[in-house]
Amino acid sequence: MTLQEYIASIQDKSVAIVGIGVSNTPLIELLARSGIRVTACDRKSREALGSEAERLEALGVSLKLGDGYLKDLTQDIIFRTPGLRQDVPELLAAVDRGSVITSEMEVFFQVAPCTLIAVTGSDGKTTTTTLIAEFLKAAGKTVHVGGNIGHPLLCEAGEMAHEDYAVLELSSFQLMTMTRSPHISVITNLAPNHLDVHRDMAEYISAKENIFTHQTLEDIAVFNADNAITAEQSARAVGRMRLFSRQSEPVEGVFLRGDAIISRKNGAEREVMKTGDILIPGIHNVENYMAAISAVDGLVSDEDMRHVARTFAGVEHRIELVRTLRGARYYNDSIGTSPSRTIAGLRSFPEKVILIAGGYDKHIPFDVLGPEIVDHVKLLILCGATADKIRACVESAPNYQGQPEMMTIPDFKAAVETASQRAGEGDVVLLSPACAAFDQFKNFMERGKVFKQLVAELK
Repeated sequence: MTLQEYIASIQDKSVAIVGIGVSNTPLIELLARSGIRVTACDRKSREALGSEAERLEALGVSLKLGDGYLKDLTQDIIFRTPGLRQDVPELLAAVDRGSVITSEMEVFFQVAPCTLIAVTGSDGKTTTTTLIAEFLKAAGKTVHVGGNIGHPLLCEAGEMAHEDYAVLELSSFQLMTMTRSPHISVITNLAPNHLDVHRDMAEYISAKENIFTHQTLEDIAVFNADNAITAEQSARAVGRMRLFSRQSEPVEGVFLRGDAIISRKNGAEREVMKTGDILIPGIHNVENYMAAISAVDGLVSDEDMRHVARTFAGVEHRIELVRTLRGARYYNDSIGTSPSRTIAGLRSFPEKVILIAGGYDKHIPFDVLGPEIVDHVKLLILCGATADKIRACVESAPNYQGQPEMMTIPDFKAAVETASQRAGEGDVVLLSPACAAFDQFKNFMERGKVFKQLVAELK
């Protein structure tokens, strides 16, 4: 089915789209301009939407705003925003009345004419997704990047060609209701995350598995052999299974031998690149490269992959060097929204760092973080809702003997200024909060941008 055919199939339907913002507004506009009856629903008030409300109404869109934005939905098709669970009472009631619940990504999977490559996991999704896209671009392919990064792709599906590639980063929220899987899937790793939204870890894992459970025998699924959960999932792969590992040498897959990244296929080995070819720091980024290499092996030449490794400077908010001031380096790792992400960031530096951590409480355990902070941090500056929890995890670590020094500074600006006052020649100041940003910021991107601005203003 093409995008045009899909639009034609719902021409006589009424459609509700939950969420007015970057991810859904293009879809609202596309359907409204196609003559479909569209209701846009959002918790924001009319005043908060401002001129956007008038602009949408001028397109013929009905608005349902405020606290009751989900109440009494009767539309034939309801597009849910990824952050909204499909089983909230209002959506369940709509289904009972005959509504069909879908999402922008679910429909994109139905209508995309090109090869779909998708990445999920707890950590490393964005970097791995970006690397896959950069590899394909280096090989001269036409690439569309979307999902959690890039921009919504559904509205562009009609312009895509069969020989193109769509490279997607998918969250557990997007995957929860997916009934289709990509041609090539990658699971970077899995660890406790988003337990403030998912009922439990089992539901979180189950959502992630939708990235490969609907594949065909000809499709490819890539798993991390070093992660207990993804290694177990690999046994249930429907299509062709590939492993990547820095701790072992899989029979079929990509692995690390010394400083060489090796690909093994059908019993034959070859060296793809050296770890020294990789410009961005950290052993976790070596793992991200191995995951990306596994996905495109056979589609991109080794020389093209080496070229990307030597030139790719990384993704914003991911151990991003912001500034060197009086001999101290400041790094923005605002993407560190879980303990495992922050641990990877800490392990990227040979020296002990000044760490700024803490934020919104996603109800995930911090016990694994405590020993790593003791080993890798000289000064811990805590702010945000989880400050006390992180302090407790450090104090209860088996290797804790009164170090590192810990300070709780609720104000984010004051925390950055204090880090600067304490930083000397050769020090690393690292923002890697181990938590989401929602207690003080809209998202981790805003937190990272504020950090960079504050660091830029330091004297």
